[in-house]
Order: sequence, then C-alpha cells, then structure tokens
Amino acid sequence: MSEASQAVFISYASQDAEAARRICAALRAAGIEVWLDQSELRGGDAWDQKIRRQIQDCALFIPVISANSAARPEGYFRLEWTLADERTQRISRSKTFIVPVSVDATAPAAADVPESFARVQWTRLPGGETPPAFTQRIAALLGVASPAAQPAPDASAAPAMPAAKQRASRLGFAAAAAVLIAVALLALQPWRMLTDRAHSEPGVRAGASAVPAAAPERSVAVLPFTDMSARHDQEYFSDGLAEELIDALTRVPQLRVPARTSSFSFKGKAVTVGEIARTLGVSHVLEGSVRTSGDHMRITAQLVRADDGFHLWSQTYDRDVRDVFAVQDDIARAVADELKLAFLSVGTAAAGRTTNVEAHNLYLQAQYRVARDTIPDLEQAVQLYEEALRLDPNYAAAWAGLAQCHTRRVANGLDTNGAGYRAARAAATRAIELDPQFADGYLMLAVAKMQYDLDWQGGAAALEKVAALDPNNALAEQIRGHLAVAVGRISDALAHFRRAVDADPLNPIGRKYLGRALHYGRRTSDAEALLRAAIAENAQFPGLHYELGRTLLLEGDTRGALAAFEAEPNNDWRTFGVPLGYFASHRLPEAQAALHTQLAHVQGSEFQVAETYAFFGDTDQAFEWLDRAVEQHDPGILWLRRDALLARLETDPRYPALLKRVGMPAVSKED
Repeated sequence: MSEASQAVFISYASQDAEAARRICAALRAAGIEVWLDQSELRGGDAWDQKIRRQIQDCALFIPVISANSAARPEGYFRLEWTLADERTQRISRSKTFIVPVSVDATAPAAADVPESFARVQWTRLPGGETPPAFTQRIAALLGVASPAAQPAPDASAAPAMPAAKQRASRLGFAAAAAVLIAVALLALQPWRMLTDRAHSEPGVRAGASAVPAAAPERSVAVLPFTDMSARHDQEYFSDGLAEELIDALTRVPQLRVPARTSSFSFKGKAVTVGEIARTLGVSHVLEGSVRTSGDHMRITAQLVRADDGFHLWSQTYDRDVRDVFAVQDDIARAVADELKLAFLSVGTAAAGRTTNVEAHNLYLQAQYRVARDTIPDLEQAVQLYEEALRLDPNYAAAWAGLAQCHTRRVANGLDTNGAGYRAARAAATRAIELDPQFADGYLMLAVAKMQYDLDWQGGAAALEKVAALDPNNALAEQIRGHLAVAVGRISDALAHFRRAVDADPLNPIGRKYLGRALHYGRRTSDAEALLRAAIAENAQFPGLHYELGRTLLLEGDTRGALAAFEAEPNNDWRTFGVPLGYFASHRLPEAQAALHTQLAHVQGSEFQVAETYAFFGDTDQAFEWLDRAVEQHDPGILWLRRDALLARLETDPRYPALLKRVGMPAVSKED
C-alpha cells in the first residue's frame, strides 16, 4: 500500500449497486476517500490493472455481502474478494483490513465468502443505509477525522476518487440514533419499568423517563459463535463454546453477563452490535467463529465496544480440539483484562470438566438438544449424556446436564410420577460428589429437593451453595423465586424473579414467572402490563396468554380473560385456561365440557385440575386433586399459597392441614 493512500475500496455484486452507492455516499460525505468502480464491471486488461492496483493500495476493503452475492458462483466481485483475501496473508492479524458489510439478513454460514471475511466482525447495513456510527468507525480505522456528516450526495454524480484526507478522533453514536433506539428499548423492556415502580416514590409514575439507564461499563454479552465448518454441521460445538464462555465470565467478580437465552436470541437476525448491546444493557459484545476439521480447530474471537464499534481485542487460535478448555480460559482472561477485572481461572481440570475430547463433544451435542427442549431432542439428549458418561464416568458437568435433562423431561410431561425427579436427584448428587465446586450440580439438586422431596430447607441450602459459587446465575434466581413463593414470601419472590429477568432479559419464561408473582402479590395492573408486553414480543411462547387470562380474571375482566385463554397457542395451557374463562362468563355447559377435556389429558397437571374444581366451587374434588398433585410430585404445588383460583379453599380446615403435609410454614403476615 502506498504511504499516501487512505482510500476505502467497496466491492459489490452488480445487483447490490444501489446499496454500494449509498454506503459510498455516506463515507464521502464524511470526508473519506472511496474507490467505487461504476463502469458496469466490464473486464479487460485495463480494468484488471486498475482494480488490482487499487486493492493493493487501499487502506480498507469493504465487501458488500448479500443473498445476491451468495447466489452468484461467478462474478468480477469474486476476483476482487480473492485479491483482498490474498493480501490479508501479508497483513498482521492485529490490523484491520477487511470490513465486511451485509446489506440484508444473509448469515455468515450461507454467504460463500473467503475465510478472512468470516474471521472478522460484520456490520449490518440493510439496503446500504449507513448510520453515522459506521462512518465514524471507518474514519477511526483510517486515522482520519470525520467531520459532522453533511447530507449525502448522489454517489453516481460524485467524482470517482475524491481525495479528502484529515486526522481522526473517536466519536460515539449520533444523538438522533440513540433516541430512536432508546424508544425501541422501552418497548422491549417494560419489566425494567415494573422493577423500578416498586421502589419509586408514591405518586411518581415509574419509568416515565424516555431515556434508559446507561449500560454498566463492566458488562459484556457473549453472542453465539458462527459455525464456519465446511459442512456447517458443528453448530452444537460453536454454541457450546459460547455457552461455556458465558459460564466462565459470569464468575468474574463485578462483571455483568446476560444469560444464554438472551444472548442467543439474536442468532440469525440482522441486527447490529449496537442494537444487541442496547437491548441487553451491556457496553461490550464478544463474538467470533469456529471452524473444525478432524482434530483441528480454528477459533476467532473479538471483543467489540458497542458505543463506537471499536475492536478492543481480537485473536485467532489454531489449536487441537483437546486444547478447547485452554482457549476458553485464554479468551475469558483477555476479556477480563480489557475490562480491568480479575479473572479467576478455573483450570482445565476443574468446574466439572473432562479431559476426554470425545466425551466433551457428546456433552456439547446433548446440551444443544436440551436447549431445543422438544421431547425427541430430550430423548436423544439422555442417550448422549449417558454415552459421554460411559467414556468418562467422572465428568461432573455431564452428570449435572443429565439432571437438568430429566427435569426438562418432567416439564414436557414425561416421567411425571416422580421417576424423573428421582433420576435428576441421583445425577445431581453424583455431580456434587465428583466436583463440590461445580454450581450446576447444586442447582439441579435444589430443583429435585423442592419438587420431589418438598424439602424447602434442603433446597434453600443447595441454592446458598449456588450463590457462593455462581452468584450471577439467572436460573438460580428463578428457582429462588419459586422457593420464596412456596414458603409464602412474595416480596422475596418478586425480587428474585426481577433479578432473573435482569440477568436474562429476553428469556420469556422469566417474565412469565415475574408476571405470575405480581399476580400472586395482587399487583394485577403491573402483571397485566408485563404479560401484554411479553406477548407482543413473543406471542407463541407457551403460557403467556394463560397467565394474562388468570390476571384478567382477578381484575374482573371475564371477557378479556376468556379471549386470552382462547388465544393461548399451547394446547396444554389453553386446556387449563378455557374452563375458567367459560365458568367466569356463566357459560356453564361449555365450562363442564372444557373440564371434561382437561380431565382427558390430566397426567402431570393434577394441580391445574384442582385449581379448576376450586374455581368451580367443588372443594371436595379440589382437595382430592391436590392430594394427587402431591402424590404425583406435580411442580405446580409450589404455587399453592396465595393462589386466587384456590381462594375458596383457604377457610377449609383441610387447607392448613395440606400446608403442613407439604412442609410449608403456617400462613405468614405477608400471606
């Protein structure tokens, strides 16, 4: 590259010419020199010499990637991409040269690009619309100043090679873009307003400000790593790597790390790093890619500052797959170093790990199946965990994973007679025996003790161990919320469910439980607002409409309740809710018919049948089904206290006797 050249070369398929012109115009308006060939991409010796010279001399190379480029196996832009890729072989990995831009939702795995393009962060500019933040990032990479952007001229009318060159400073996002994103965030995060409301002064509407609080400086979201393997069949490995990095980073003191469900919710979506960071409330994003071939792996990771898009750190690891734990520790340590935090290395033999590569590979496949949470996937996950444990019987993480798998099987209607929780308790106990410092074993033991043994003190003790070993665990906060509900501490339950939502803000189940806890606390307007917002974001998530219907019943809106129950997309939850809606609407024959349908699919939902009978006023049948719920270890029994559907039972002497039977303390002042 000639010393004087600070130009940006934009390469594009002819179908993306308009998007390329928009990007070009925005950069030129900021005083950046852009080389954009507009000669209808004709070949020839003169063209070849010009393009080759420009690619060798440019400071940055921007390939415009889209479904159009992916669909074209041939094209002059592919020659340009090859020349740029070859040049990267002579450039230090620490220097940025390739700046890929996707102008649609094309995923890296489907883009058909050179490997050097896949190793670096992509920017999403839908249709070529270019925000000020992107031009400022390019200016900073070039080391030139980026003056306040003027209205972008028509790229086709602009000179082919303007030569404006100036020195740069580092700039943040434009204020207008920040306000628009803040408004969108308020729509996405109503639970933050509800969380604030409990602590606001009387008469002051919480969340009235349109500007969300700034993200903590020491915060990072770990995105799912991109599978760059030739056959794109290693997604379980790339997902597993990201998940284990989340686990490692959550153990770094004073570092906020959103949980897996929230970070992974952006998978395959055309969103920018800034949008992700704002939605999750973090100031940094860790992303990367994985390519495996036999026993070899290449892992690329980069830490990006969200407000300006700068790469604070990046590294490529070419290692044997047996070194994956060491690479994980290296990445986590590098992130902690950049954020000026102490990294507590867990070591390759600690934290439930194995040294058996094949066992670890099977474990990752099982974890991937459990995350999908369907009955066929859970069936296969059990087999994968068991095969991993056959290879390494001392693999604590696999035992804990197997315990979680059994609890999810119960939640999906399998082994509901107690066998699932017995298996979970045994697997969790084994995980703890093998590694007393591995938090997941205690967490699964707490679930089994609460839902199988009804051992509230034992569950609390196990959760205390989790808090000491993994204080930022979002699932642990959910389980603490359930325990607080069971023992009659609704205010504590609300606090735990709020913390679970803060740690995993895009996980619908966290908001579902927070909504129910608000309902139990008779804060129905807050519950309704939260549930409606959750439905607006993910209307297909099971149980949200059902919870909304329950809340509307308590508010006296019978018509709205029935509509919510009927709109429930999950058949089981709809079956639980519709009888209540019909009965409240005085449509008694339909209510009885709906109850009959509910009774035909009762396994694992004895508690919901008891709620229906109690709401209908049949207390004898309600207590009979509550007895069955206890015998069958129905997890709904945790929500026995303060249940508005069971209100008619609370004056019956059988109710305190039932509380005593399940080990719940006497009714407290809070009740």
